[in-house]
Amino acid sequence: MTLGIAIVGHGKMGQLIEKLAPEYGCEVRARFTSASASRNEGLSRKTLQGVDVAIEFSTPAAAPENICALAAMGINCVAGTTGWFADLKPVSQSIGKGGTALVWSANFSVGVNLFLDAVAHTAALFAAQSDYAAWGWEVHHSQKKDAPSGTLQKLAQEMRTAGYTRPIDLSSSRAGAHPGTHEIGFDSAADTITLRHTARSREGFARGALQATRWIVGKKGVFEFREILGQLSAP
Repeated sequence: MTLGIAIVGHGKMGQLIEKLAPEYGCEVRARFTSASASRNEGLSRKTLQGVDVAIEFSTPAAAPENICALAAMGINCVAGTTGWFADLKPVSQSIGKGGTALVWSANFSVGVNLFLDAVAHTAALFAAQSDYAAWGWEVHHSQKKDAPSGTLQKLAQEMRTAGYTRPIDLSSSRAGAHPGTHEIGFDSAADTITLRHTARSREGFARGALQATRWIVGKKGVFEFREILGQLSAP
């Protein structure tokens, strides 16, 4: 069955998703630039006719209203925009009211989500070792709008949840066309331990979003991408 999708935010990520969509049995039936989808402008039952699932990659300011507007029209959503997660609770309420589903993530790369688990496990090991201080650093292309990235903030959150209660120094760099590197380090007078994930391209993010798009059909509720990894299938 061909799945009708809308791309809300047709920038570099949206264009790559459109290119890969046929591999996942998806047909793009509507596309909106970040400007045309700003705060749900342009999203309507008419413009979304034939759409089963929307993939949201717009801007942090627009994403919550876009997701809520889609829910009100009964359209499930995969949200890859970052920087809006403070609004997750009211957005989740809109999803419940609309009887739809949302898959969200700070990062749709399968590798990054496994990296989150590795970092959480390592942070738990170092939690009791007071000689070690921790840092987190990330670099992305110059057009990325949020800093620190949603992924770096999620990594720090996972470390704290795992029991690492000491300060974690976070920093960001923005330059060129870099698709993304995230690094977590633990340092003492004796040695340094570093964990790093480096993306070679945006393709991993796009493929993860498309896998989630296939998965979300017929679902209801709010899910973090990391929760559903074991249920995903390749094209």
